[in-house]
Amino acid sequence: EVQLVESGGGMVQPGGSLRLSCAASGFTFSLYQMRWVRQAPGKGLEWVSSSFSGGGRTTYADSVKGRFTISRDNAKNTLYLQMNSLKPEDTALYYCAGAGGEYDYWGQGTQVTVSS
Repeated sequence: EVQLVESGGGMVQPGGSLRLSCAASGFTFSLYQMRWVRQAPGKGLEWVSSSFSGGGRTTYADSVKGRFTISRDNAKNTLYLQMNSLKPEDTALYYCAGAGGEYDYWGQGTQVTVSS
């Protein structure tokens, strides 16, 4: 059974940091392109960042570039998102997703709230 389980969300003040984790199982994690996607209240899905299999290439949305860092540990089948200098507009439900071939798997999400 494929599972993606996000954790690490919570409430933080503006300027603070959080580290999200996504534990994967049921598929060959190292071969999959992994990404973080978020959905703010009342808005659509927004791609945040991607980590590509193989050479370790990463990409970021302009809105998070320089503040967020995506990483992966293929030995632990885990994807991470280090979020620094958080802003109220980063408040959203953050999803982990994995794509490979014809498959696209999603987790249930973890809530991040940035508020003073």
